[in-house]
Amino acid sequence: MMTTQKRVLAVIMGGGRGTRLHPLTAERCKPAVPLAGKYRLVDIPISNCLNSDINRMFLLTQFQTASLHRHVQSTYHFDPFGGGFVDILAAEQTEKGSDWYQGTADAVRRNLLHFRAFPHDLILILSGDQLYRMDFRKIIEDHLAKGADVTIAAIPFPVSKVEGLGLMQVDDNLAIQRFVEKPKDPAVIASLAISDKIEATLETPSEEKRCLASMGIYVFNRTILAEALDNTMTDFGREIIPALLNRKRLFAHVFEGYWEDIGTVRAFFDANLALAQPLPPFNFFDPSAPIYTQDRYLPASKLNKCAIDHVVIGDGSILTDSSLHHCVLGIRSLIGEGCVLEDTIVMGSDYYETKAQLAAGRALGQPDMGLGKNCRIDGSIIDKNARIGDGCILSPKGKADGTYLDGAIIIRDGVLVVPKGAIVPAGTVL
Repeated sequence: MMTTQKRVLAVIMGGGRGTRLHPLTAERCKPAVPLAGKYRLVDIPISNCLNSDINRMFLLTQFQTASLHRHVQSTYHFDPFGGGFVDILAAEQTEKGSDWYQGTADAVRRNLLHFRAFPHDLILILSGDQLYRMDFRKIIEDHLAKGADVTIAAIPFPVSKVEGLGLMQVDDNLAIQRFVEKPKDPAVIASLAISDKIEATLETPSEEKRCLASMGIYVFNRTILAEALDNTMTDFGREIIPALLNRKRLFAHVFEGYWEDIGTVRAFFDANLALAQPLPPFNFFDPSAPIYTQDRYLPASKLNKCAIDHVVIGDGSILTDSSLHHCVLGIRSLIGEGCVLEDTIVMGSDYYETKAQLAAGRALGQPDMGLGKNCRIDGSIIDKNARIGDGCILSPKGKADGTYLDGAIIIRDGVLVVPKGAIVPAGTVL
């Protein structure tokens, strides 16, 4: 019998254009978006796989892949004896077609020929833009024990919060009886509520009725996946799963831990800032299941006369005589003296400027990389390599979503974003 490592291939979906995360995805794909000061979103599913004894992964993507390629290639190195890899498969022209992936199912279908080169019985399909920690060995054991053809990871969600999620109705053995993708009708949602018997088995009680929502995590038997994709259907949740109902053995695997779908700017903003809480809902400090990322060999961060309260600070940062409350700072964040930051994410920089670069920028009237002196910023995301001049005051409060300062500032979902590499002149007030 093959071990989990030899039995399973993991397929991580890189997502589409990431329009709901724009402008964070203006120059990168969703899995490459920075997270929690030093990570990228793609580190979450890859680390979950490695911690679950799964070391053969395919990452399917098609938009803005350069930074993702660099990150994966510089981070995930495997010895020649374990057979592990993270292989990026971007949409490509073939004899059968030259267009983009048309959906999650279409992306997997087009890459089945690459999967066949490796021995496996099961395909584990994951999303590249979710924050959670999960031992995939449990869902695989559940899948095998029940003789399932397909197993879907499901999380109990209150009825009032299931908008935009795929919902399933199960029997007492967790066999899936119905699957409805993103229902809006309250009557339909109510009809999908968990039975009292299933509710009694859940670890976390709830006063409100709950439904089982799909996490977008699937375990497929190899032959069933090939059969399910032998058509022109493009999406798993909307088409493939409903088409398999009553034809194949579909089961739910209930997961009750923290899970956040980081699909919008607001979701990204809230999930990041939650990590600055004393007891964050997602724990990066769990030694039994580490989250891996690129080892950059940066110096320790340096803080000079700063007031710090609930702040995550990435490596290689320099903060001078500033006050920060409830913030997340990425690697190489540079904060000038006299700054006051609250509820703000600063993604940092890809490099330190040399003396020559600083002189050249100043000759053009550009601020230095990072935040200048005496800035006041709240409710904001400052993307990588941005330049904020002295005395800027930035806040989304009381302002409509839209583009400001010729694209140097964008407000989205009520969050102010300074895009990657943008320049905000000294004295700007918004």
